[in-house]
Amino acid sequence: MTQTPFIGKLAIFLSFFACVGCLSSATARGTVLRFRSGSPTFKIVLFADLHFGEDAWTDWGPLQDANSSRVMSTVLDLENPDLVVYLGDVITANNIPTANASLYWDQAISPTKARGIPWASVFGNHDDAPFSWPIDWFSATGIPPHRCRDDATSCSGLEEECEFRGTQRLDLMKNEVKNRKLSQSRNGPKHLWPSVSNYYVQISPFFDDCQSPVMNLYFLDSGGGSYPEVISSAQVEWFRHTAQQINPNSSGAYEQVAPSCIQKPCVGSINMEKVAAQQAEFGIMSLLQQRPSVKAVFVGHNHGLDWCCPHSPHNATNKLWLCFARHSGYGGYGNWARGARIIQITHQPFSLKSWIRMEDAQLHSPITFTS
Repeated sequence: MTQTPFIGKLAIFLSFFACVGCLSSATARGTVLRFRSGSPTFKIVLFADLHFGEDAWTDWGPLQDANSSRVMSTVLDLENPDLVVYLGDVITANNIPTANASLYWDQAISPTKARGIPWASVFGNHDDAPFSWPIDWFSATGIPPHRCRDDATSCSGLEEECEFRGTQRLDLMKNEVKNRKLSQSRNGPKHLWPSVSNYYVQISPFFDDCQSPVMNLYFLDSGGGSYPEVISSAQVEWFRHTAQQINPNSSGAYEQVAPSCIQKPCVGSINMEKVAAQQAEFGIMSLLQQRPSVKAVFVGHNHGLDWCCPHSPHNATNKLWLCFARHSGYGGYGNWARGARIIQITHQPFSLKSWIRMEDAQLHSPITFTS
């Protein structure tokens, strides 16, 4: 077991790749989205580190949530995406003293839901972190009298109903997918628990031709919060098995997205802060580098970073790309301007592009991913 300087304390791992042929029933852990009729492109917005519910007992906390909703609304109206991906740390569970943190999760996804846009999510280290008692609650001022949201149906203000126990990953995911037709999120295979958000979403052309999928988006829960910050060996094997079934010939003429190390030339903010390392590496990097079609990975967690950097490992026939998203939420640390990473997939001819859309509507750091 060795530590890698690259796979950081990731809020998300996605791998995008075009696969040839229909999916077998053995890989039925994904959903299908299609290009719009007449559109040659499919656009994805990545919202990272929203941190809803942070310091909810203060005047500051709800204001930050309102600011985060404004950022999302601005980006969604400007970009009009086909899919929104929530890259983890949707909420700050260690600051949420109710037993039903999903109420804040619902608030975070509401700008997307209100516009009728499909979304998918993975977990970050704050989403089910244990509640941290603020030190000042033990001062003369005491515990705030209103520590549960007014609309929290599971909390009437009675002491026994404010358990400070938090909401676990599985409960959050079950709440998201229940009666929500637009959510593409999934629990993932049970044998991967406590890791939960492990699944894929297939992107296909508008016409009904299962022989011509354009790309698959893989989501891997990279831990943190209630359990260690790792992509487990079991997750690696799940990805290996699923990718092999969907796309047996990984050296063919298709595209894939996955992670790598860091080197120049890079696009975007590179020196704002250091990359936070995961606790251990159990083979995901080696596996991804064995598949020549792998193209890039998109991650969250480090609020000050929004760069894309290429890397070609030894004996690799293609270039790999690593990209951070952009800190989207007003919760969490840092005063960097907020925004979101945009990914655009073009079907014929295939291309993969990305840029950053800021809260003031400015666009920067455009990039076309090349092999």
